[in-house]
Amino acid sequence: MPESPRLSSSEIGTLWMTYQQKTMILTMLEYFIEQADDSEAKQIMTNLRSTIQQYVGKIESMFEQDDVPVPNGFTKDDVNTGVPKLFDNGFDIMFLRLVKEISMGMHTLNLTMSYRPDVTLLYQELTQITQKCYDDCTQFLLSKGYLPRAPYVAVQKQVEHAKGMNYLGMFNPLKGKRALNTVEIAHIHHSIESNITGMQMIYGFAQSATHKDASDYFYKGGELAKGLIKEMSEVFLQNDIQIPSTAGGNITSSKIPPFSDKIMMYCVSLFCSFSLGGNSLGTAFSLRNDLPTKLTVFMKDIFEYAHEGAKIMIKHGWMEEPPQTIKH
Repeated sequence: MPESPRLSSSEIGTLWMTYQQKTMILTMLEYFIEQADDSEAKQIMTNLRSTIQQYVGKIESMFEQDDVPVPNGFTKDDVNTGVPKLFDNGFDIMFLRLVKEISMGMHTLNLTMSYRPDVTLLYQELTQITQKCYDDCTQFLLSKGYLPRAPYVAVQKQVEHAKGMNYLGMFNPLKGKRALNTVEIAHIHHSIESNITGMQMIYGFAQSATHKDASDYFYKGGELAKGLIKEMSEVFLQNDIQIPSTAGGNITSSKIPPFSDKIMMYCVSLFCSFSLGGNSLGTAFSLRNDLPTKLTVFMKDIFEYAHEGAKIMIKHGWMEEPPQTIKH
């Protein structure tokens, strides 16, 4: 075996995706750092930016050493600094926290598809960095009152085992559906919380997009997120559980775009992939059969929405292709 084997196909693919995501974050942080009013929030974002820049450079070196084209990713051409605020009231850290949540999942998955020691180490280090930043964001938002905790509930005092098919949610005309268990509550709360931030983000994108088809697409996504929030909130209300809400992350009246339509479309595409994965987990861990049915409908809508977005990106030349294999 050679001392330094070439990058495998999976390593090229995962590094390419990581490069796209990291350059997106770096580009958007340029705007959020400039606009930050809170010194603690600014420090969180500044620390992350300086750290990520090093890893973008490492990926570029890996590609160059293996004669793999370095992706274009996202650059200063995709951000407009010096424009009025599009988001306010803690949205920058709310957004960053959700992006870091996506990153944690991606780094773990990418680690399972890595073989070369330097690539494995890169994802291990990125995982630690991401977890630290995610915790910093969470504690900041909790301290400011922007992040609602999951509902507190009273639980049974003894261990129980499921008795009969009613546990799976078969309708009983006398008892109705069983109460939600805490695993189901956790996934529903997470879905509502994520979609609240996503809805605020995408409505802001719709307000500032320069291309009409992109603006219409963003608005449609906002309505999709709103529908999911409404549906999952209704499940909580039926079970006398408090609905999570946030006092932060409002959209301002500015219509001047801080970001290019290209990077906003990519960001929404990334969030769609995250939503599909999150809803899949929610479906897998929900044993009351009405919940997977609801989530499956939304997964179908999200998949079709993401596909529609891909068509818009291709139409405008905004979709960068991953490295292709050569046909012999």
